[in-house]
This record gives sequence, structure tokens and C-alpha cells, in this order.
Amino acid sequence: MAAKADAKETPAAPVADAAPEKGAAPAAKSGAIKALLPVVVAVIAAPAASWAVAQFVLLPKLEAKLAAIQSGEITAEAAKPAKAPAKKEKSSGGHGGKEAPATTDTYEFSNVVVNLSGTMGTRYLKASFVITGVKPDTIKDAFEENKARLTDVTLGVLSSVTLADLEEPGAKNVLREKLVTAYNQALGSRVADQIYFSDFVVQ
Repeated sequence: MAAKADAKETPAAPVADAAPEKGAAPAAKSGAIKALLPVVVAVIAAPAASWAVAQFVLLPKLEAKLAAIQSGEITAEAAKPAKAPAKKEKSSGGHGGKEAPATTDTYEFSNVVVNLSGTMGTRYLKASFVITGVKPDTIKDAFEENKARLTDVTLGVLSSVTLADLEEPGAKNVLREKLVTAYNQALGSRVADQIYFSDFVVQ
């Protein structure tokens, strides 16, 4: 009886421990191959795609263009790639919205300071701007000859503006039109064409 009891208490040894380890190794290998597959495809496919594009797209176009140049259908200058247009430089102040033109036929008022209307002298406007002419080589001479009168016109137009006027949308455009109209009336003919603000400060 004692021998039978001892046999019952002894636990049975596990039988199937070694089998899973043998099956795990192939699963790990196939997982590693699947992980490396995109890398292998990319390493092989990228050079092949580059070669195909160069061989079947770029080289035929280049050969066709060279053949056209040699036969005289296209001049060498026309075959050159077009240059990007030069960027326009912005006006120095950055407050005016419009850019000053590259033409030399202009006249400049700089650092014009006026008290704003209705502020009892407590608020002022400081502006710098360039005026362009309708015809080439006319505006500079016309403004130099009538400098005192046109300076007075400028001060009159700018000082008639109220703070509320400047807070309206498009206030600078209205001011541009008033100044151009006033200059042309003072000169007796249409000389001034457009105004470009380079500085516009309200204090």
C-alpha cells in the first residue's frame, strides 16, 4: 500500500517540452525574411527604375533635341532652359502695400509729417512716398520747378485726413487718389500718375 501511495505522489515528468523549440526556429526565420523583403525589393527596384527612366524617357528626349539642333530646326539659344524671372524688390518701408516701380522718372517726398485733422495736435501722420509720371522724363522737372507749391499741396491733403479716415479699409488708396488729383490740379495738366508709399506711420 505504501508503495502505491508513493507512486501517486510523484508527479509525472512533462513529455512534450522539446517539440515546440524545434518548430519555433523555422517560424523566426520566416518572420525575419518577411521583415527584410521590402528592403531587398527597394535596393533592387530603385536602381532598376532609375535606369529605366533614364533609358526610355530622358535619353530619347535629349537625342531628339540634339537632332533638332543639328538639323537647324531649333537654335542653340532656344534650346537653353528659360531663366526664372527676377524677383521684384519690395519697397523699404513695407507699410504702403504697393511696390515702387523701377523707372527713374519719379519724384520722392520723404518724411512728411502732419498733424491729423480733429486730434487737437495730439496725433500725427508721417509718410514717405514716390510719385510716378504719366510721360517719361516729365515729373521730376515739373516737381522741382514747383517744389514749394507741391509741398504745400501735400501738407494740405495729408493734414485734412482724420484718424477715423485712416482706420477705414482702403484708406491709403483714397489718399493716393487725393494726392494725384491735387498735384495734377496744381500743375494744370495730368503729370502725376501713381503714388507708392514707402513709409506710413500714425502716432
